[in-house]
Amino acid sequence: MLGSTAFFALMVITIRLASESLHTFEIAFFRSFFGMLAALPLLLKHGPGLLRTQQMPRYIVRCVLGTLSMFCGFWAIGHLPLAQAVSLSYSTPLFVTIAAVLWLGEQVRVRRWSAVILGFIGVLVIVRPGTTEFSAASLVAVSAAIISGIVAIQIKQLAYTEPADRIVILTTILWVPLSLLPALWVWEWPHGIVWLWVVLAGVLGTGGHMLWTRALKLGEVSALIPISFMQLPIVVVFGYFLFGEALDRWTLLGAAIIFSANGYIAHREASLARKAASTAPTSAAKPGN
Repeated sequence: MLGSTAFFALMVITIRLASESLHTFEIAFFRSFFGMLAALPLLLKHGPGLLRTQQMPRYIVRCVLGTLSMFCGFWAIGHLPLAQAVSLSYSTPLFVTIAAVLWLGEQVRVRRWSAVILGFIGVLVIVRPGTTEFSAASLVAVSAAIISGIVAIQIKQLAYTEPADRIVILTTILWVPLSLLPALWVWEWPHGIVWLWVVLAGVLGTGGHMLWTRALKLGEVSALIPISFMQLPIVVVFGYFLFGEALDRWTLLGAAIIFSANGYIAHREASLARKAASTAPTSAAKPGN
């Protein structure tokens, strides 16, 4: 998880560097294209059968929404202070909780709803609507988090029947044409070191997703979520030295509130999962069941 966090943090830096010369649509395309190349070894490992699926319509919907989320997220990285853009992206689990209720019919009780409300307070602290510091660009970052929450639910649904590597390879393949069409309207070939930034964005993004998937398979979400927040200090350090961005105290406070809310949600979900796992064999062994 720490490796995944570092990969994603460095990807954010490369996107910001590339955004100084390229349009967001192009950055998203190159991230998708080079990310796909980085994922191709999965085909060598599993063979072409990895591409066969009965869930292609779901993949297409998931990838269309994922592309929109990528556009919004990358645009926010290029137009907001990095710490603020990353902090707002942490609100995704809040929207995942809401989407799980509306989409999957999951039961969420008072304590988790309280954590969601607390998380939204953190978002408001960062965005600060109604003040002179408010930026409409922050709403784009929140939009990326909302769409990412919906995508996370779709991935959860796919994971019921699809192996993780198939989800990774088909997602990265479908992202390429979906991101290419908008990029063609603003096309401009990268020059010089910009090529390095877009290549690294793709490789780091795919590597981060692979490590993230592996981490979730090996450990509990409640233990891993705190590690993922190491992305913020990494981004803050690079943002300060590369772009002269100082960490705003309101962003730090809002990020801390969102972190606390996400930490509790992850802890509660893990506790409920352990409880369900421990009671299932017992109830199955009862007479008459």
